[in-house]
Amino acid sequence: MKKVFIILLLYGISTAGCSQKNKENNASQKGELLVGGNCEGCEAIFECPVLFKDLVYTDTLPDFYDQGPRIEISGTVLHNDGKTPAADIIMYVYHTDQTGIYPKKGNETGWAKRHGYIRGWIKTDKNGIYKFYTLVPASYPQSKNPKHIHATIKEPGKSEYWIDDYFFAEDPFLQNENSSRPPRGGNGIINPVKDSDMLKATRNIILGLNIPGYPKPGS
Repeated sequence: MKKVFIILLLYGISTAGCSQKNKENNASQKGELLVGGNCEGCEAIFECPVLFKDLVYTDTLPDFYDQGPRIEISGTVLHNDGKTPAADIIMYVYHTDQTGIYPKKGNETGWAKRHGYIRGWIKTDKNGIYKFYTLVPASYPQSKNPKHIHATIKEPGKSEYWIDDYFFAEDPFLQNENSSRPPRGGNGIINPVKDSDMLKATRNIILGLNIPGYPKPGS
């Protein structure tokens, strides 16, 4: 088991390095500002099944009609000033299923081989609003990791970058998430409330907040 762990750790370090190199190359080729530092798997945002221009502000993830606690998550994406709504921002989200794994169907390509098929893409509307429907994910099997939803951001003129995961305030494992750094994009802890037959939660996101290499407001 220890040997397997070491191999996986080394694999993670290796792929993170490759991911960062690819990110640098992609940003350079597009003339974009490289921000965010290492971002393993962030390029999955470009695996969107439709063109970015055709995305809308809401998405329903593939698991929504399965058995489990349904949830609507919404919010406003704001520019770095923390006040101005940001339109046309692409968001990519993905998470585990009700057993805590990233489920596959067997025909996955690209990052879907690791992220599974429970994932979605959204583009904020003119008021910076986004919304997605899914099931509350489960924690990894036989772990005390808090359940979470991963999120990646892509805004015009800048490379894609990750923000803090969505965590759930009522999760007893949340206390195990001990991060001393400031939250990227703002606080990711959501507090779902029951509304009819589903839960609802809100999270606002501030572009560039605590993101390495991101230009300061007015610069």
